[in-house]
Amino acid sequence: MLKSQIKDVKMGNNVKIVEPCNLYECELGDEVFVGPFVEIQRDVRIGAKSRIQSHSFICSLVEIGESCFVGHGVMFINDLFEKGCPGRDSTFWRETKIGNCVSIGSNATILPVEICDGVVIGAGSVVTKNITKKGIYAGNPARLIREL
Repeated sequence: MLKSQIKDVKMGNNVKIVEPCNLYECELGDEVFVGPFVEIQRDVRIGAKSRIQSHSFICSLVEIGESCFVGHGVMFINDLFEKGCPGRDSTFWRETKIGNCVSIGSNATILPVEICDGVVIGAGSVVTKNITKKGIYAGNPARLIREL
């Protein structure tokens, strides 16, 4: 039986992790909060004062800025199945970069994209393209609802 684990995590000051969760070979900045039933994989960086709510999955090659909010059940994707099947190794995976002060609503799905600072992603949205303008985005695929 495999047990949940926190292994080889570089943590800043005042990090709060609610178990059970799986965190390994990742980096958490100062005052990061991680809720229960979260998985954060290797090579993920989460900036200071960011909050990751329960049941979220943050795969390898994701960088989340400072003061971000990731709602419940948010899924990050790094493999686009470009060959029609899962990438057999990390050479098929793509990076995701989330700016500072980004809020991602519950049950959103984030494909390998870049999202600029100050963006709000609506609950249940699917982000398929880079977001370069501050605003509120929602839908599948996510579209600009209004500028902030």
